Amino acid sequence: MSGNVIVRMWEARAERNRLPELVEWVCDTALPRVEVSPLHIASEVFSSSDDRCVVISKWRGEPEGLPAPPTRLVARAPHEWDFTQVDR
Repeated sequence: MSGNVIVRMWEARAERNRLPELVEWVCDTALPRVEVSPLHIASEVFSSSDDRCVVISKWRGEPEGLPAPPTRLVARAPHEWDFTQVDR
């Protein structure tokens, strides 16, 4: 396990008019599955006016991925990126 905190950004574009359902799925189904990990520090959920849902989560070491959302809710497969903090 790395001593660094890793931030994972997960982003999905919702099907038209399905953003509220996607956000609900993220908050009620996906996040509870990963937040129980001892490596999980915190997560935040964001939505945008162009039907995107973004989750920013912080981890002590390798992040766990969110489960795949129901295909009826997303316009395409989610993308995710990992980041580490830059000392400045």
